[in-house]
Amino acid sequence: MTDATAPHAEPDIDRRLRGPVRVVGAGLLGASIGLALREKGVDVVLDDVSPAALALAVDYGAGRRPADGDDPELVVVAVPPDVVASVVERELAAYPDAVVTDVASVKSGPLASLRAAGADVSRYIGSHPMAGRERSGPTAARADLFVGQPWVIAGHDDITYQRAAVVEDLALDVGATVVPMDPESHDLAVAYVSHTPQLVSTLMASRLRDAPDGALGLAGGGVRDVTRIAASDPGLWVQIIGANAQRIRPVLTDLRADLDRVLEALDDPAASGAPRAIAETIAAGNRGVERLPGKHGTTKRFAQVVVLVDDTPGQIAALLTFIGEIGINLEDMRLEHSPGAQIGIVEVSVVPEQEQRLVEELEGRGWRIAAAWA
Repeated sequence: MTDATAPHAEPDIDRRLRGPVRVVGAGLLGASIGLALREKGVDVVLDDVSPAALALAVDYGAGRRPADGDDPELVVVAVPPDVVASVVERELAAYPDAVVTDVASVKSGPLASLRAAGADVSRYIGSHPMAGRERSGPTAARADLFVGQPWVIAGHDDITYQRAAVVEDLALDVGATVVPMDPESHDLAVAYVSHTPQLVSTLMASRLRDAPDGALGLAGGGVRDVTRIAASDPGLWVQIIGANAQRIRPVLTDLRADLDRVLEALDDPAASGAPRAIAETIAAGNRGVERLPGKHGTTKRFAQVVVLVDDTPGQIAALLTFIGEIGINLEDMRLEHSPGAQIGIVEVSVVPEQEQRLVEELEGRGWRIAAAWA
């Protein structure tokens, strides 16, 4: 158990926040923010309506309990979407010298609600760290959750840049990359890259309920990739999707039109135009994937090399060490297991010009290559 009243780490001279920082909500995001700031030596005050969640987060070292006289420079609201606006309004009133942000995944709604309530939005700016896990709660929190991840700061006309800078300081102190956006642009963006994908993943996973047991035994990387996020919390996603429904619906409507064209082609796959419809659907997906940024935000395409490793301790570490020793930079990596076999599958991504050399070096050292493609 960690003594949360003592410094979690020596103060970091590179930190930007002075503190204290008050974090309302001790779940995954709130506790992870607390852990990351404590590592920087920032005084973090935690609060939560759940005594059990608060006690756990404090015990894990994410911050301390509130005390009389707390005067935070920044309040971070990390609560469920349906209560964000009311909690932000309360915190603005309780701490008149603090800037307040929230980390909910929809930004237009809370701002509109606060304006309608007459809250002092000159001290409020919404933000959204694009990070998370399938697990939830303070026990799933990690100090490195935000490292290298985008953190959107949704600016608006009622707050000055000087006041909003403290939220940018927060994002930078926890290792995130600041992305300025207006609330409307943010909500449209997450409809495409987060909210609609969640529904598509969930809908595909729900079809697996009717699949024969033998079919599920063949499950590989494809279906696992598509359904990975389907294990998310239904209660939370009801709130998120409801709050951004007007932006999600057009994306799903277009998706339905595409699906209808595929269904029509599948009625008679040999009919004139059917092969073309299917091919154009696949090609459109290729073009969409090509737009996704890769490492360091670039759109550069990489070559993939699939290596088979024994499912024994140390094999993956040995593979990565060898790749480093031969001087090839690893751009990305994906792991999975071969169903029914004691074999691990490691898909590594490298720049295309290094692909052939990597394959030759690995085979020369005795590693088994399953596939390689650019």
